[in-house]
Amino acid sequence: MLHPGQARVAAAPPPAAHPHPMDPSRRAPAVKMEPPGPISKRRRTDSGELEAGESPPVAAEASEVPNPQPTAPPSPPSDEGGGGGDGVDYISGLPDTILGEIIALLSTRDAARVQTLASRWRHIWRAAPLNLDGGELPDADEALAGAVSRILADHPGPGLRFCIPSHLVVNHPATVDAWLRSPALDGLQELDFSWSRFEWSRREPPPSTFRFAATLREATFCQLDLPDATVDALHFPRLTHLALRHSSMSKRSLHTMISSSTCPVLECLLLEDCYGCRRLRVTSNSLRSIAVSAQCHAGKPRLKEVILVNAPSLERFLYISINEAINVSVIIAPKLETLGCLDDELDSSRLVFGTTVLQGFLVVSLTTVVRSVKILALKSLYIKLDTIIDLMKCFPCLEKLYIKSCVSGQEMNRWRRKHKDFIKCSDIRLKTIVLEQYQGIRSQVNFASFFLLNARELELMTLEVESEDYNEEFFAEQHRMLQMEKKASKGARLHFTANGCQRFLMHVDHIRDLSITDPFECRC
Repeated sequence: MLHPGQARVAAAPPPAAHPHPMDPSRRAPAVKMEPPGPISKRRRTDSGELEAGESPPVAAEASEVPNPQPTAPPSPPSDEGGGGGDGVDYISGLPDTILGEIIALLSTRDAARVQTLASRWRHIWRAAPLNLDGGELPDADEALAGAVSRILADHPGPGLRFCIPSHLVVNHPATVDAWLRSPALDGLQELDFSWSRFEWSRREPPPSTFRFAATLREATFCQLDLPDATVDALHFPRLTHLALRHSSMSKRSLHTMISSSTCPVLECLLLEDCYGCRRLRVTSNSLRSIAVSAQCHAGKPRLKEVILVNAPSLERFLYISINEAINVSVIIAPKLETLGCLDDELDSSRLVFGTTVLQGFLVVSLTTVVRSVKILALKSLYIKLDTIIDLMKCFPCLEKLYIKSCVSGQEMNRWRRKHKDFIKCSDIRLKTIVLEQYQGIRSQVNFASFFLLNARELELMTLEVESEDYNEEFFAEQHRMLQMEKKASKGARLHFTANGCQRFLMHVDHIRDLSITDPFECRC
């Protein structure tokens, strides 16, 4: 982040390769680089090329790190369990129930390995709720099946989570049915037939799939055919998270599945590339997040329209991996705060809030502003300030804006005269702005400077740059070109990140990700 008048420029380092999200010690610390020598003025054209006679930026050299002093290896743990450096065993003093809960949070392999730590731990794995994730076991079907069968035979239950690749359900239904009948899975809370291979084949779920209906809290059903007779008999009194992926069901069954009579406490719903229903009408007092995905496949009836008839608790509506237009009409959703990612390449998509209509990014009709939306994500081939200002008029209480733009186009985004009335009359409430693929060309500088010089509540502007621009010289140049010394908000910070976060995948890899308040926020 940059502050005017500072002797040095602070910037976040490029994201480390595959950091573990739960291990803070592996996160790269912020890097402070010493200011370079005199900076030669350099400008870029809208093509991103340097003007003639200019030299490319040189990255700051890494500081030398002295070799650490050798230390004696740590003493091996005692047979009584883990302990502190003072020789006192704190872990073994915990009750078995607490240790069991800790083990249940570990991966399948790590949970089984704790038996080798000490005699204190040997019985705890079998007493802890079973967390069996086939994605952490061998990939080959025979090896995976053998490992799953052995674990289910060795563990007495109860079950916490059971996750297996969906192609096993399709290709080995009898084996899966036998697994689901195992006492080790009694009381199962999470059932996940996860997406594994792109196959057109589907089948009805094994007969024992829904024996956990009374206890399930999360369910992902992938590559299944769900006939009306099966769905009509279902009731999930505790289910809060439901994902239907690459599956088939009729319009009536889909409405039944998400109804309050079938899932009375459902909070998160993911519909990914399902077919059999073209129009979905949502009436739910409990739903807080909905994510939809539609891929174009010839001859397959896909979801074309979503109508939020009555969703008083809905907070997030997300589009995921869409290459086919979906029309969304909002009738009652007073708490809808997060919206995106809208794509201007799908200009046939319509978004309707009462009598206010958006066609792609174009505001066709603006009779009533939408004050509930505070987080908006956009994907656009070109970055256009005029379009963004029109959207801000529609969503006047917007606080976070995410924009992924591939190229700058012909638009120079000049605004000082063109939008002076908007600046004078409007209260820009944006607090966070994220621009991906920032190159520092004139149209992008004009776009970013509009908000830096006019958004009085702005707290953070994040610019994602290419690796060759991730250096002190480029940061200092942008600090000058964006006129940070004239920023409208005294607390506004400028933050640079390296390209590669892939924010617009929205971090929705699992149904529980829909519980995240801001799914567009980078967590690399």
